[in-house]
Amino acid sequence: MESGLKRFEGKTAVITGGATGVGFATAVRLAEEGARVVITGRRVDVGRQAAESIRAAGMTAEFVPADVADAEQVCSLMDQAVERFGSIDILVNNAAIFAPGRFMDTDWTEWRRVFDVIVNGAYFCTKEAAGRMIAQGIQGSIVNVSSINSTRALEESSHYNAAKGALDQLTRNTAMELMEHGIRVNGVALGFIETPMSVVDGVKEHETNWFRDIYVGRKKIPQQRQGQPEEAAGAIAFLASLDASYMCGAVIPVDGGLSITF
Repeated sequence: MESGLKRFEGKTAVITGGATGVGFATAVRLAEEGARVVITGRRVDVGRQAAESIRAAGMTAEFVPADVADAEQVCSLMDQAVERFGSIDILVNNAAIFAPGRFMDTDWTEWRRVFDVIVNGAYFCTKEAAGRMIAQGIQGSIVNVSSINSTRALEESSHYNAAKGALDQLTRNTAMELMEHGIRVNGVALGFIETPMSVVDGVKEHETNWFRDIYVGRKKIPQQRQGQPEEAAGAIAFLASLDASYMCGAVIPVDGGLSITF
């Protein structure tokens, strides 16, 4: 981060799934730039620890437990953010879940839960946060964390890829409708980022032979490596800031160049 940069001084940011991985890196980045951050998630111990670590570094953070797939919990989350800090200026829809599974082996409960968290969660959070921004006359920013898989087919991830595709379209449509209120909506499409979600059956995906062979050895990823959460957070912070003031409905890839290869 550029030293001394304070693009979010006096602003409040709500980050879903903000206790680990990209969400936590984003919470730290926004807090470093002056934001009061509200982290939310279902794991209370992890969330409280994340918020405490940010406060221990001299920044402002609170943890509010919530399941983003539950409309009532999301409403309470946004109410608490406003009660604690006075406003919601930034929303980062980062919460997601993933478990590999072939389409014919995926039952309805698993399929629905992925959509509940990724798509319905973004719907509930966007509607509640935007409603409060509009009521207070705040020209805020919403950033949706998507995936380059939203436009690609990959075995054992039909539910996740379909949900991320829906999230991209939600980004575009809400961007068009909320712009009349001065609220910008954009997204990032992440590639291989080293997070807890990238560990499958105890193995980090970037340490597998197939990753080393295809994405590094054959330069499927031109940068020949996985990304770090902080690199994703930098792009999210840019979109949340006024540096991206003329960006509306964009979904930008943060993938080391993976989306330009074939």
